[in-house]
Amino acid sequence: MLPTSVSLFEVGPRDGLQNEQPVSTEAKIALIDALADAGVSRIEAASFVSPKWVPQMADSGEVLRGIDRRPGVRYSALTPNIKGLELALEAGADEVAVFAAASEGFSQKNINCSIDESIARFEPLLNRAKKAGVRVRGYVSCVLGCPYDGDIAPSEVARVAEILHQLGCYEISLGDTIGVGTPIKARQMLETVAQRVPMPQLALHFHNTYGQALANILACLEAGVRVIDTSVAGLGGCPYAKGASGNLASEDLVYMLHGMGISTGIDLRKLASAGQQINRALGRTTASRVACAMGF
Repeated sequence: MLPTSVSLFEVGPRDGLQNEQPVSTEAKIALIDALADAGVSRIEAASFVSPKWVPQMADSGEVLRGIDRRPGVRYSALTPNIKGLELALEAGADEVAVFAAASEGFSQKNINCSIDESIARFEPLLNRAKKAGVRVRGYVSCVLGCPYDGDIAPSEVARVAEILHQLGCYEISLGDTIGVGTPIKARQMLETVAQRVPMPQLALHFHNTYGQALANILACLEAGVRVIDTSVAGLGGCPYAKGASGNLASEDLVYMLHGMGISTGIDLRKLASAGQQINRALGRTTASRVACAMGF
């Protein structure tokens, strides 16, 4: 059965912009404020990783301190370690996020440690966040395929998601990092994970590298998921497939959902306008088919 409403978790200001050319702090703040004005209530606004590795996010503290905070909007930050968490707390993040992989190869290549070692590092962070009264979201990468290990067993995705859930992550976002998933595989993966983590605490983060994201999401909506990660204007590429798109455009998902009678609380025209605004700052065109059709 399809839902009557879906919650979008907007990742453009973080996951999107960290894979684009650098833009000014003012442009990032303007984007976040425009998204909130469009009705987006969950925004990943910052990332407190080392600026040596992700220079695009070096001004995350300034961004969080500079936004016009709207009632009912939650502003999230990615925090890979305790230092990142402390910086996020100082800047006023409403919640934070940690990330693990379902692929050993990806974990080793990306953060130079095993899956289990990476998760063990999060325990003190989760304890500190709990003391601070801040919720923690968990990401699991490569849930439908890995650039190094190929296919990933749904049981392994479920194992990693369950560990994060047991550690205290209030929501687990399942990421098709390289966008290779197809509908039946996506639904089977989700249903396998849902045997270990309650469906209301699961979200999807499907990349659109092979143009399958909307189809995959539709298959999973029918299975019961109600939270979807997207990126306005399709910000962010896929570093493992040169020239390919990465994140699914928020506008495209909102158009599909509204056309199916599923509410999001988001004004599509204002959302597309927010995408146009950041595209101008980046000097790029939108990756959203819907925004193009609407004349943005």
